Amino acid sequence: QVRLVESGGGSVQAGGSLRLSCVASKATDDFGYMAWFRQAPGKQREGVAARYSAGGTAYYSGDVQGRFTISQDNSRNTLTLQMNNLKAEDTAIYYCAARKLRLGSWSLASLYNYWGQGTQVTVSS
Repeated sequence: QVRLVESGGGSVQAGGSLRLSCVASKATDDFGYMAWFRQAPGKQREGVAARYSAGGTAYYSGDVQGRFTISQDNSRNTLTLQMNNLKAEDTAIYYCAARKLRLGSWSLASLYNYWGQGTQVTVSS
């Protein structure tokens, strides 16, 4: 059973920064994709950023492009999301996710096999 454990959430004022980390219980280079999703109250879960293991290509949603950076350290089995210039609309529970499948959209939640428990990010304006 693969476990993903997130940390680093919290409360911050608009314009501030937070860094989320996700530690996997198995080698992260075994995954096809690792990603961050978020879910705000009353909204569907949405893809924020993902990293394709083969080649390391990063993908971002339009809402966070230029503000968030996803990175992966395979030596530590860790996925990180650096979030800068946070906005009130970034408030959500953030989930780490992973899958072996290399085909298909990076942002489709149903393609991911493994999920963390989530970490709350609250941005006050």
